[in-house]
Amino acid sequence: MPHTFYAPDLTAATYTLPEDESKHAVRVLRLALGDAVELVDGRGGVYQAEVTDANPKRCQLRITQEQQVPRRPYLVHVAVAPTKNLDRMEWLVEKATEIGVDQISFLRCARSERRELKLDRLHKIAVSALKQSGQAWLPELTELIDFADFLPTVEAATTFIAHLEDGERTPLARVAAAGTTCCILIGPEGDFTPQEIETAFARGIRPVTLGTSRLRTETAALAAVHTVHIARELAS
Repeated sequence: MPHTFYAPDLTAATYTLPEDESKHAVRVLRLALGDAVELVDGRGGVYQAEVTDANPKRCQLRITQEQQVPRRPYLVHVAVAPTKNLDRMEWLVEKATEIGVDQISFLRCARSERRELKLDRLHKIAVSALKQSGQAWLPELTELIDFADFLPTVEAATTFIAHLEDGERTPLARVAAAGTTCCILIGPEGDFTPQEIETAFARGIRPVTLGTSRLRTETAALAAVHTVHIARELAS
């Protein structure tokens, strides 16, 4: 299979790789004149191309074929409180991108141990996972936001909160099959506070469970993404 490169600004029949990608393509991958490559723009565009100038500073490509991959008929959105250990969030972004997630929002909750978050590295990890997995749509990563400020931005009817407090909770797989968007809220390592849970309930957001095991934050978020996909596949 041809090597894949990320080209978010591709608009013409030719494309020049950035200098770092050009160096990697020519010096590491040993791409030469006429070699085939693949480009993805993260917006559904997948392009076949060939090398027309194997310059390690500005490797030039000519587009030979293009395809627009449509979005799924539903969107998967997970909103998660980032863990203190950033490696675990990097793992989540990588794996959720591979499985197929449309948006990852980061929540600042009362019990959050991480109060700040920079998205630059997470974006690079998402791009790498996009290229590796063959996905055509790059997930949107949104800046860290206070839990209370986030709730009004989502549709309550298709938003669910996964928490560990006592009370009746519906399996996510049972409620995720309807609607065009599904958003799942995942709390910090100490879980959502009772007040946060009540605030979500007051907005009409329903409680769900991901099973009987007590999952780590990043595991719960990834399990939620996968559960939505399985529920939709079974319903189709």
